[in-house]
Amino acid sequence: MFAARTAWSLAPNRFSAALEEARRSGRELLDLTESNPTRVGLRYPAGTLESLSAPRGLEYRPEALGLQEAREAVSAYYRELGWEVTPDSVVLTSGTSEAYSFLFRLLCDPGDEVLVAAPSYPLLDFLADIQDVKLVPYPLLYDHGWQIDLHTLEQRLSSRSRAVLLVHPNNPTGSYVRSAEREALNQICAARGMALIADEVFLDFALADKPPFTFAANQGVLTCTLSGLSKIAALPQVKLGWMVVSGPESQRREALERLEVIADTYLSVGTPVQLATAGLLRNRAQVQQQLRERVRTNLAELDRQLAARPTCRRLEVEAGWYAVLRVPAVRSDEDLAIMLLRQHGVVVHPGHFYDFATDGHLVISLIPPPDRFTDGLRRLFTAL
Repeated sequence: MFAARTAWSLAPNRFSAALEEARRSGRELLDLTESNPTRVGLRYPAGTLESLSAPRGLEYRPEALGLQEAREAVSAYYRELGWEVTPDSVVLTSGTSEAYSFLFRLLCDPGDEVLVAAPSYPLLDFLADIQDVKLVPYPLLYDHGWQIDLHTLEQRLSSRSRAVLLVHPNNPTGSYVRSAEREALNQICAARGMALIADEVFLDFALADKPPFTFAANQGVLTCTLSGLSKIAALPQVKLGWMVVSGPESQRREALERLEVIADTYLSVGTPVQLATAGLLRNRAQVQQQLRERVRTNLAELDRQLAARPTCRRLEVEAGWYAVLRVPAVRSDEDLAIMLLRQHGVVVHPGHFYDFATDGHLVISLIPPPDRFTDGLRRLFTAL
């Protein structure tokens, strides 16, 4: 009765089962994985969601690629970052997950391949499965910072490779794609007629003051850059994302024509949120400042506690909301995370959730409230 593409194992993994058991018990847990910005005590500007009730939202004026004023608001966002993005290159979606679905349909036939970094975000596997696309991993290597293993990436290309997917900055490593890597990827993709997909949902959360490059300005090959209000405005419940299509003009134009048909088939983005886009983007500064301060505060506390524990260290992070801890690999990461949960009431993610190649990695969020973050780290390092 059911399609093979959805034949996932629906049984919870050992860690998820242990977490559900701990939550049902009612015991206090210190969750160092909490990354939902609406649950970490941020102060949103007064009336943040009032613009969603504008009377004009009662009128239905479908535009496949998105209402012009909303696309202009996205264009203005990039202009504030110092990059020129025209409204006609913007496609609105109900979130980045839908944008991935559009792009997999645009670029791939069933069984085609998209190369994706490892470690990286686990949701991508499901998004690819649903679209009958095969993800082929390429390694990120760590040596005083993260780098793309370009040699292995090239070795893993095949006649069915259609795109290279980048998360910029990466989740969970917090690393940006270097300019030399970008040039190499442009050359690789141009030579093979492939596209670049760049997920930039954490672009605004750099630890350095210098604004990072956005792939929305990449012109070397067909490039589709994804972002949205979920992280940029800390409003995941509002459900508005977008992609910016850039690159050689003939490819860009054809991609947009095809995307217009795909988007017109769904017409999924609500009118009220499109009308509210400009205001929601204007309000992002106050929330972003709180998140940056939270990340810096918690990162400083993490470094303070690590200073007394030479067997553990954190890997370098440039941006985003996460930190990767390198810990003694005396057991599997999953066994370690379950022990920390059951015996010490602290929740961390095992590295294999993100396809780390070896044990000895734990992933934690940097945005929980500082008091709980401090207590959680104390429990974590005491146990280790």
